[in-house]
Amino acid sequence: MTLRFAALVAMLFAVAAGALLVGGTTLSPSAIGAALLHPHSGEIATIVWQLRLPRIAIGALVGAALAIAGALLQGLLRNPLVDPYLTGVSAGAAVAIVLSISAGVAAAAVPALGFAAGLATAIAVAALARRGASLDATRLILAGVSLSSLFAAIIALVLTRVQGGGSAPAIVSWLAGTLSGRGWNDLAFAAPYAALGALLAFLSAPALNALRLGDVRAAAVGVDVGRAQWTILASSSLLAASAVTLSGTIGFVGLIVPHVARRMVGSDARYVLAASALLGAALTIVADALSRTLLAPAEIPIGVLLAFIGVPTFLYLYLRDRRTAAA
Repeated sequence: MTLRFAALVAMLFAVAAGALLVGGTTLSPSAIGAALLHPHSGEIATIVWQLRLPRIAIGALVGAALAIAGALLQGLLRNPLVDPYLTGVSAGAAVAIVLSISAGVAAAAVPALGFAAGLATAIAVAALARRGASLDATRLILAGVSLSSLFAAIIALVLTRVQGGGSAPAIVSWLAGTLSGRGWNDLAFAAPYAALGALLAFLSAPALNALRLGDVRAAAVGVDVGRAQWTILASSSLLAASAVTLSGTIGFVGLIVPHVARRMVGSDARYVLAASALLGAALTIVADALSRTLLAPAEIPIGVLLAFIGVPTFLYLYLRDRRTAAA
């Protein structure tokens, strides 16, 4: 197991190093190395430190956060088709950001509004799904899907009203998912919340292992089921909200990556969460690098690119499982 995680860490660093070479300006590895050692040495250092490094760091955070959130919710609900946006975080944040952009709110305030709206939506979904001291999985799914559909209708209405206006491109870009234009200040805002969500996630790993056996069995081995459910939901909501405010709507990372992680390290939640974080970070960095190079100088929205990658991957995993079960 140690070798597998060492390989994953090495892969992540290799991917990040490769992404430093990708951009509108061609830079040699030696020039990048010199810029990393001397952050204030000139134009190349500015490109590396102010454009490429923050984008790589943000991609890593977004991918890790979505992957951990997906693994948490799939374990909590015992449903491999669950993704981090089930709690309505993405839809709630999207409504707030779309309305903010269309109303001309200052760009610096938009991420904070989206984050707050995403968490508020998750709280509303949790309140609707509450059953006594615990959560009802069916109610949680229905509440999340219902509120997401309502918010999608509001977004469509706003888009019809701003067609041809100056805010329309910014709204579409955010909805399609992008890391363009993000910097160290954006990362500094979201990172503490993502770190708190990740800490709660790993502290919840023993309870998550027990919950996979069912609520009754988990309670029988001493797990406070209600408390564990609320902690896991809070963790996944913090992680998803942090990712959404940085990148917009990016799908399939939280759905696909936990499946791959479980195939690599088994079903123990401690290992699944750690492997999901590393794989999610690497996948998002690679996807962002491809989004900048495939149609350069134009940029493909990373959410669109990940959909093209995620759909066939998910279908392959699903069909492979069916063939294995049939055999």
